Amino acid sequence: MTEIPSGKPGNTGIKRVIKATQFSMQGLKAAFKHEAAVRQEFAMLVIAAPIALLLDVTIVEKILLIGVFVLIFIVELLNSAIEAVVDRIGPEHHELSGRAKDIGSSAVFVALCLAGFTWLMILGSHYL
Repeated sequence: MTEIPSGKPGNTGIKRVIKATQFSMQGLKAAFKHEAAVRQEFAMLVIAAPIALLLDVTIVEKILLIGVFVLIFIVELLNSAIEAVVDRIGPEHHELSGRAKDIGSSAVFVALCLAGFTWLMILGSHYL
């Protein structure tokens, strides 16, 4: 079977997967080291997950309760990546740089609102 070129030089197959995993771990380490918001939202996930598992709700509801905090963590990682790229371009204020950072921050806010709504709806339907 011939390999279809991807346009990207480098590793293929399992070696590519291993390298990608290493780069992902480097990214997580960098995010934890340099981004307080990443650490805070990971802490929220670590607190929320056991609580969700202990609640007397269905398995799907447990997945949703934990999943919204995983989503917040993912969105924060993406927001931090956007901020890093914008900061790399230069420290001077530019309207588009500010807009990119504000939109990334808005994505985190929307994810937080979704988490709050999800928890309120699920807990409200069981305990109120």
